[in-house]
Amino acid sequence: MKFKAAVFDLDGTLLDTLDDLTDSVNHALSQCGYPVHTRDEVCSFVGNGIKNLMKKAVPDGENDPLFEKAFSLFKEHYAENCLNKTAPYTGIMDMLKKLKELNVKTAIVSNKADFAVKSLADDFFGGLVLSAIGEREGTARKPAPDTVYLALKEIGADISEAVYIGDSDVDIKTAANAGIPCISVSWGFRSREFLLEHGAEIIIDSPDELFEYL
Repeated sequence: MKFKAAVFDLDGTLLDTLDDLTDSVNHALSQCGYPVHTRDEVCSFVGNGIKNLMKKAVPDGENDPLFEKAFSLFKEHYAENCLNKTAPYTGIMDMLKKLKELNVKTAIVSNKADFAVKSLADDFFGGLVLSAIGEREGTARKPAPDTVYLALKEIGADISEAVYIGDSDVDIKTAANAGIPCISVSWGFRSREFLLEHGAEIIIDSPDELFEYL
């Protein structure tokens, strides 16, 4: 194996979280008297953390007098409902099991809130993923490389033997900033065309294709 460690994005890469995110966004907006968004609209908002998600969802973003209320409502609702409709994409579980069999160390690095990343990783992946890190105070979020470095340290892997796998332009930038190769996936929240426009060099269309590049 060329790589001994695989660092994954979460939303849009391992898990399809979009329906639960949409429900929580729209719950918060409804409680504040604002119009709700479609699933596709919420999809276009994700990728840079939950605060940025809500900045795009609330009509005037952070300048709105009810922004903090909406953000708090979103966090409360999502913490209680993040498992309602979320599920791994087809082939993900088999891929993770095969990586474990091949002794490839795995980690998750996400801009989702740290509590949600850890909860979802535990619920869906158990012992298949060695480290799960989300957005937290004191650590720069993606596309800064800090959480990637932290994850590699936690799983005992060197930067020279790692690859990053994600579904967005943020992931491409993160890998570049960390100095590691990036494999983009086409089944997530961004299209193949979008990924190519943002510098993707390798794009896979199904989880089992990952092994062609490891």
